[in-house]
Amino acid sequence: MLKLSKAIAQWQPSETDVGQPPIALLDAGWEEIVGCEVAQNSHPARVADGTLTVTTRSSAWSHQLSFLAEHLLRAVAARLPDARIERLRFRVGRVLPRRRGGVNRQGFAVSRSLGDRPDSASPGEALARFRRDVEQRHDARREQGWKECVGCRVLVGPAADSLCPICAAARTERLTATTAQLMFEAPWLGYSGTAALVCGLKREEYERIRTQLLAHWWETLARARAAKQLSRDGRERIVASSYVLLRSKLPPEQIVPATVRSILGDELHELLYGQSSREGAPVKNQKRRT
Repeated sequence: MLKLSKAIAQWQPSETDVGQPPIALLDAGWEEIVGCEVAQNSHPARVADGTLTVTTRSSAWSHQLSFLAEHLLRAVAARLPDARIERLRFRVGRVLPRRRGGVNRQGFAVSRSLGDRPDSASPGEALARFRRDVEQRHDARREQGWKECVGCRVLVGPAADSLCPICAAARTERLTATTAQLMFEAPWLGYSGTAALVCGLKREEYERIRTQLLAHWWETLARARAAKQLSRDGRERIVASSYVLLRSKLPPEQIVPATVRSILGDELHELLYGQSSREGAPVKNQKRRT
């Protein structure tokens, strides 16, 4: 049986560790990420809004590390891809000493995988060593089947998609925003028409966005119904027009007042269209112009 002390000394965080904040996991593996000498002169201080703030021992270290920001980001992304760290910020501050191969200042064990090596003669030599370590790790991973993210070129595992988590999230955000805008401005397009304009849109993604939009629009309409009045700009009529078309999945020419009343309900229909609805005005004429 492995002794507890030995098990603790060999422990190192992984991207599957659950329950620990990203900064704690980064600090625990900082020596393995950047190398012993860089870790002795810097430490991760804060993660917020996709930015990792790194505290360094001097302005010289901040300046030198800024030139290696891309290498650092790749090393951090390989360690904790789910943290979605996109930017680095350096500041000068107090850097507590680390015990090499021991336990760091937050009580986490530090890996010995880099081995004990003599100190570099200068910060430049230490950073050059860090760059070589990163490149060697990248070469080793490529031999194991890792591939570059098509968006940012960070390495992702053999079983991963062509995008890293950060680029995949950015792609989803862009796709969602574009699709939602088309659903609002041209809800009659349906999936086929929308997919022709949004590259890579899948049907399940379309339906997910459609469901979210319908729920959001209905909340807007329900608030107006509860207040028994519309906003000054009358935006509820515009929302209702898109809501009816997206909900019914019918082309505009097939939408009649009875369809609108059936979907919106009598009370909301009367609030939105009033006298014009009783006169039987076609819904397509009530729809906003795009």
